Amino acid sequence: MRELTVSSALASWTFDPAMTVLVVASGVWYLRRARRADGWPLSRTLNFVGLGLGSVLAVTVTFVGAYGTTLFWPRALQVITLLAISPLFLANGAPFTLLLETMPDGPRRDRVKRVLDSRAVAVLTSPPAGTAALVVTPWVLYFSPLYELTLRDAAAGEAVEVALVVIGLVYYWARLQVDPMPRAYPHLLSMGITFAEAMFDGALGLTIMLRHHPLALAYYEHVHRTWGPSIHRDQQIGGGLLWMVGDFAGMPFLVVLAVRMLRQDRAEAERVDRELDAEQERHVAERAAEGVVVAEPEMMRPWWETDPVLSRRYGTGGRRPSSGS
Repeated sequence: MRELTVSSALASWTFDPAMTVLVVASGVWYLRRARRADGWPLSRTLNFVGLGLGSVLAVTVTFVGAYGTTLFWPRALQVITLLAISPLFLANGAPFTLLLETMPDGPRRDRVKRVLDSRAVAVLTSPPAGTAALVVTPWVLYFSPLYELTLRDAAAGEAVEVALVVIGLVYYWARLQVDPMPRAYPHLLSMGITFAEAMFDGALGLTIMLRHHPLALAYYEHVHRTWGPSIHRDQQIGGGLLWMVGDFAGMPFLVVLAVRMLRQDRAEAERVDRELDAEQERHVAERAAEGVVVAEPEMMRPWWETDPVLSRRYGTGGRRPSSGS
């Protein structure tokens, strides 16, 4: 493999059969379904196809994939992207919602809904299971014989790539909750989990950076690379990428969660407004049935005027007593 430079990086491409087929098939499926869906948001399509599948290709068929078996740091960048970045955008594309919206009513659609509501899915999407899978996976990959196997065996490497995307997708499916799932969890819980995971990402990166004995040393020595950083320095760079990119991946996730929380609050406020309007209309209708003519709808009293504590504190009707009373 020639020395990695800017020019060689731009000119280096590789063919990853499993990921290429998976990306193309997923993209075609999603675009066809999106065209059939009525008013499907363009932002969902951009998330799934543009950012999600696009980032998968960016770390598998470009120089990142081409140099992934020669240098440690490109492989580290690939691992953290497939596990923590690409699945975020894929999940935000709401593929399961799109599937249900484009399926006709019938037994097949009912079966899909039963699967999404099943106990197995409930366990997979629970906070302990999803978090454990996301946190433990990179530790198992790097500190077991599996890592060196992915370097020596192309099929094993492709299988691990697919597994990383699936694990990350299940995790973000449960955390974002834009798709149907058996049980909903508070978004504040997801935010707390994100901060905890950032600590584990940092611990993994630091462990690799401070490790005196390089990972898969026999393999990298066999590569006989005469350019670039030393094996030890290469892994220090890779550990730093695992740390920094892992933390960076949490930022867009927190932004998406914040947006969803704001939208849920707005939807809840609109629901309460509708209920109050309906209550007001019912009240007017009852008064009219009693023969009472209501010239203008009576304004409902604010909640603080009917609160027993505030009513006792500030007087009847919730008004603060005057100084002369």
